[in-house]
This record gives sequence, C-alpha cells and structure tokens, in this order.
Amino acid sequence: MKKKNSAETCNPFKLFGVINIERSIFQLTFFALLIFSPYLFAQKALPQTQPPQSEGLIEILKSDELEIINQPGDDSRRVTNGVFRHKGALLYSNLAIQHINSNMIEAFGNVRIVQGDTVTVTGDTLYYYGNTRLAIVSGRKTVLKDTKKTLTTRKIEYDMANGIAYYKQPGRTVDEENVLTSKEGLYNTATKEFTYYKNVKLVNKKYTLTTDTLLYNSITKWSYFNGKTKIVNKDGTVVGTKGQYNTESTQSTFHTRTTVDNETYTLTADSLVVDGKSNDGKGKGNVVIVAKKDKTVLNGDEGYYWKTKGYSKIFGHAYVRNVVSEDTLYIRADTLYSFENARDSTRKLIGDRNVFIYKSDFQGKCDSITYNTADSIIRFFRKPILWSDQHYQMEADSITAFLVSNEINRMLLKGKSFVITEDTLVKQFNQVKGRTINAYFQTGNKLKQVLVDGNGESAYYAVDDKQKNIGLNRVECGRMNLLFEDNRVQRIAFIGKPDGKLIPPSKIKPAERQLDGFSWRIAEKPTKAKTTWQEK
Repeated sequence: MKKKNSAETCNPFKLFGVINIERSIFQLTFFALLIFSPYLFAQKALPQTQPPQSEGLIEILKSDELEIINQPGDDSRRVTNGVFRHKGALLYSNLAIQHINSNMIEAFGNVRIVQGDTVTVTGDTLYYYGNTRLAIVSGRKTVLKDTKKTLTTRKIEYDMANGIAYYKQPGRTVDEENVLTSKEGLYNTATKEFTYYKNVKLVNKKYTLTTDTLLYNSITKWSYFNGKTKIVNKDGTVVGTKGQYNTESTQSTFHTRTTVDNETYTLTADSLVVDGKSNDGKGKGNVVIVAKKDKTVLNGDEGYYWKTKGYSKIFGHAYVRNVVSEDTLYIRADTLYSFENARDSTRKLIGDRNVFIYKSDFQGKCDSITYNTADSIIRFFRKPILWSDQHYQMEADSITAFLVSNEINRMLLKGKSFVITEDTLVKQFNQVKGRTINAYFQTGNKLKQVLVDGNGESAYYAVDDKQKNIGLNRVECGRMNLLFEDNRVQRIAFIGKPDGKLIPPSKIKPAERQLDGFSWRIAEKPTKAKTTWQEK
C-alpha cells in the first residue's frame, strides 16, 4: 500500500497524529521527547499514533494507494482500489473517500457490497453510513443478488442492519420461475419477502399477474395483492382488487368482488377461491355464474364450479335464468345444480326444495324440478302446480312440460291429475281430473286438447250457439278426450261407458260446481320478482 500526504500550507499525517513540517524538526522533537520526557510520550504520543479501534468504525483491509487528508472537522482517507470491512460486510470500489469523523464512505467505480454468503450489491456509486449501516448504491445498472434472485434498478437504498433494500425507480426482479417489475419496491433479505408498488407485473410460464401493490414471499410462493388485479393464464382470466395467489400451486383467494372468466363460463362473487390448475372456483356473496354457450345464469349467496366436470352448485337465494329463444325462464330453489354436456353444450338444471318457476306465458311451484335444454323438457316433482296466462291451472303428483319453439306444446300429468280452466264467459271453472292427463296446447299457449286416462271426471259448462250457458255437465268415465276452444270444452268423447248428467243453470247446487279436490290457487302464482327473490 502506497501512502501519500496531501498538503496546503502544511502536510497532515494521520497515521501518527503529528505534524511533519520538516524531517529535521521532526527528528529533533522526537528524540527530545524520548530523552527528557518518556512518561509524557507514553501518555500522549502513543494514543495519537495508534488510536483504539471501535467496533463500529469502518476498517480498511487493503488498498493500492492511500492518501490521508486532514481538514478542520473532517479527517478523511482517499483510497484507491480499496477493500473495507464493517459488521461482517465487505465493500469494494475503484475509488473511495472515507470520512473518519462521521464514519461514512463515498465510493465510485465498480462498487460492490458483499454481505455474508447470500447478498451482493453492485453499482457505480456508493454512499455508506457506518453508524446506521445504510448503503445507497446507484448507477446505470444497480443490482442486488440474493441466492436465486436478482433485483436490477437504477438506485437501491439498502438498510444492512435490518436486511431491507428499497428502490424508488423502476426495478426488475428475476428468479428461476418469475420476472417481476414495478416502479417502486422493497426486499427483506431476512424473510425473503418482496413488496412492490405501482404498475406491478409478475410473469412466468403459467400466467401473468398485474396489480397496484404486491407482497411476494419467495419461500412460500404466496403473493398478496391490493388494488386492481388481473391474473391471466391459458385457460382464462381472474380480475379482482384484493387477495392472494400462490405462484407454485396457482391457487388464488380474493377478498373483494372478483370475476373469473374463461371460454365456457364467468364466475363473479364478493369473495372467491380459484384453483388455477383445474380452474375450479368457490364463491361467496352475491354469486353469479354465467354459462356462455347457452346463456344460462345462476345467482345465489354461495356457489361452486367444477370446470372439468362442467358442474355448478349454488344455494342461498338461488335462482337461474335461461334464455329460451327471446324469452327468459327463471327457476328459483333452495339449491340449484347445473350440469353441462360437453358434447353438444346442452345443459341440465336441477332445483331442489321450494321451487318457483316463472316464464312470461306460464308459472309454477313444486319441491323439485329438472330442465334439460337438449330436449326442452321441464319435469316438476313433489306437489307441482302450474298456471298459465291463459287462465288455467294444473296439478298432479308429477308434471312434465314439453316445450317446442319456446312455447309449451304438451304437458303430461301423472297421479291425482287435476286441470282447471277459468271460463270468463260464465265466470265459472271448467274442471278435468284423472289418473293420467295429457294436455296439448296450440300457438299462444292456449289449451287445445285434454286426454284423460284412468278415473276420469269432468265438470264443464255447456253453451249454445249464442254463447248462452245451458248448464253444467258432470261426467265420469275411465278415459276421456276433451277439445277446448277459448278455455271452453267444445267437444268431448268418451272411451268406455260414461256416467254423466247435464244440470240446468237454475238447478246447479254450489257443491256440484266443483269436483273433489278442487282448489283455485291463483293467489300462489309466482311473480318474476318473487322468483328472483326481489319480494317475499
């Protein structure tokens, strides 16, 4: 190590702490002190030439050239190609100015900090404050390397005491799987946690994540995000504002309203858990599942979707909307299930418990329902009852409705079947009952024909050509065929021997107007608002 003195009117020499004015004066002074005052020399000269080193002071380990500079209030060293050590860390540079009084270093050119065997910081310029152990490294390319991760930016403020590195200029972090960029951020070298701010983007082979704020733990692989967030992979997109995402398992949890969107469905909820590998999802709070291929929409408080199975389940204020031609079919139930047929993109819907159904031309209620979009067949079970806008009501143990071109074409009633039509002319009710009933409809959802098979009974009002009521027909027969027009029986055919009578209007008793089991329950007919939980 080559030493130099720097002088203006005098040359300070820090190593011995004495003033070198001229060699002869120095020699005379030295020997005088040695001969006449050995005690004084021992007490004062030695502490100045070799001051005790504090554990907190920055040490010089080596240098190619050392220049000692004394200025009022600032004793410093100019070190060329030096190596410093402080608190176990090594500092390298082409040129450094060490300020002794403030325990601070300014370093320039090929700056490098090595902390332990894990963290290395490189750059063009370094300001290191030994008392606080804060290192500010800057340059055209400032890099922090920690085992398998590399952070690159223009300026890093590294709190070496706590192992936290800050950057307030655009930075890029790279590890084996991920590339993460942001405008600002910090890295905790102890916990291996990154916190990124502003225009955050995380990219790997499986997905891309963008957000406003992101906390990423490189050990657990969990990312915690806050602000508008978007995750995109080959199977779809997730959009939310607050949650967490595992870069290894691709599982994500969102705590605010979030939407999952892919080629087959969208799932939206107030909170959401998504498995990125299977794209299965679980939502809570105002859940909406939209099947894109057939425009089916499921709503409820809580819902599940299994993508590989094409299966959805939703409950809690649950209802489904299915667009049939230009009309919409609404089904409400305690729990709704949806099964997708991948071969033809058709769907089977199942409603369980407290089912309401609403369509513009008919409404109903039951305790269980199935609807298959492949054949447009709706099956009602457990005390079903249906109404039409054309003034009829149907009940049975089970009812099957066959839709053609968005309209009811036929209804099959099995077990305790009962059909009631309201005759607006006579202001009474025409009734048909039996074991099995097939009801056929014409355009406009108007009742056209009723076939009764087994234990048939009917009570209908007959009118003459002038539309005048001529009496009540009460007929019993095992099998009957009734033809209707404007909700009135126009013709009736009996298969087997009928037992019937025509009762004149003046002789009709109140009890004769109704078949056993008659109950006109129009007040129970669901509205659209009730079917969609908008009213009680």
